[in-house]
Amino acid sequence: MTRVAIVTGGTRGLGRAAAIALRDAGCKVAVTYHGNDKAAEAFRKETGIATYKWDVADFAACEAGVKQIEQDLGPVDILVNNAGITRDATLHHMTPEQWTAVINTNLGSVFNMSHCVIPGMRKRLFGRIINVSSINGLKGQFGQTNYSAAKAGILGFTKALALESAAKGITVNAVAPGYCDTDMVAAVSDDIIEQIVNATPVGRLGQPTDIARAITFLAGDDADFITGATINVNGGEYMS
Repeated sequence: MTRVAIVTGGTRGLGRAAAIALRDAGCKVAVTYHGNDKAAEAFRKETGIATYKWDVADFAACEAGVKQIEQDLGPVDILVNNAGITRDATLHHMTPEQWTAVINTNLGSVFNMSHCVIPGMRKRLFGRIINVSSINGLKGQFGQTNYSAAKAGILGFTKALALESAAKGITVNAVAPGYCDTDMVAAVSDDIIEQIVNATPVGRLGQPTDIARAITFLAGDDADFITGATINVNGGEYMS
């Protein structure tokens, strides 16, 4: 049976790699995006993966979007909550808008999307939800109280939903990537990148495919006894 997967924020970076990996594993995949139409169209043409545009911070938009995907592809079996943004500033300079934007997009979207798919998963007695957290949700990061709070919140959400869902054949897990070679990290200065690489025991940035392999494993049948877990994929930079 071909399973249907949604990857939020799936046209670039880690989400792109996860979507392609799930497609290559035999899933019917849909990805969401919010702002970059050009990147989404290029992704769709290159991969053949369906793209859907909405703001995952908007609950009503998520309801409508998931309903459309289910009409197009079928009931959702796998959800990868990957969408995320940064609005970095130290707390004494952070605006309420910067705080709210990150919390709503990075953490609120996990509630929104999970809430939309969990009833069907419970009814069918199967589901896989994989939430993308971050190394900075585990250890914190200077200038990222909003981002670190959201990514840490994802870990608590994951454990609680895992407890609620296990008896219904649904696993809920988190992946906590370290610093990866993506557009988001590319915006960081070269000297900071060098510091990050030097602090990583394996001696390199992560690749999106490193994260995608972990996500694909958690989405598969072989991971059916793993739930409520956080898988660190950070090259040893932070061990917990």
